[in-house]
Amino acid sequence: MRAAALLATLALAACASAPPEDAPLALAGRFDFSDPAAFEVVDTGSGEELRLVGPSAYAPPHRSPTAIALLDGLELRSFVLEAELLQTGRDYGHRDLCLFFGFQAPDRYYYVHLATTPDANAHNVFLVDGAPRRNLLPPQASGIDWGRDAWHRVRLERDVDAGTLRVWFDDLEQPVLAAHDATLAWGRVGFGSFDDTGALRELRLLAAETRPLDPAGSPFAPR
Repeated sequence: MRAAALLATLALAACASAPPEDAPLALAGRFDFSDPAAFEVVDTGSGEELRLVGPSAYAPPHRSPTAIALLDGLELRSFVLEAELLQTGRDYGHRDLCLFFGFQAPDRYYYVHLATTPDANAHNVFLVDGAPRRNLLPPQASGIDWGRDAWHRVRLERDVDAGTLRVWFDDLEQPVLAAHDATLAWGRVGFGSFDDTGALRELRLLAAETRPLDPAGSPFAPR
């Protein structure tokens, strides 16, 4: 199974309280892109970075992010994802980067929107389910500080059976977002933004179950 080359497979309960310790995933050739011209994988000499370098010329079927890079080859159910993220866009309230999961189709998936200023449309966990995105949480009391030229450690835990979704930002003691939803189970994971730029490195995944992706081609290809 291709998943064996991408993931260290172990019980989720065994890893929920500790960071993944396996080597980061190779990034080159691993993604389906909403717009390949908007992304690039760069070998910096000390590791690979997936960079979102410009606007994505992709029109989703509903109001939702436009720049999406999905990990190819497998689907996940419950999992732990860790990565380092760098935001390179301009300073404004909705300055964001996103993590995607449970991605089944361009109109069925979840995403975490990490932004500077929270409101109904920013810094939340969202569900796209055959309609424009909807937030799973009320507007939060505070957002996060991306800073400038600063990498941040982000952790996403999903437990489908418990229905829990939790996100940490730098401080792994206290999640910055915690929601409850089990509308979608299996799906792909990924990285991107609603309409900003940034980068990902040191991507690690742990999961109790994986399954190969049905080779039906890119979900972003015109139908």
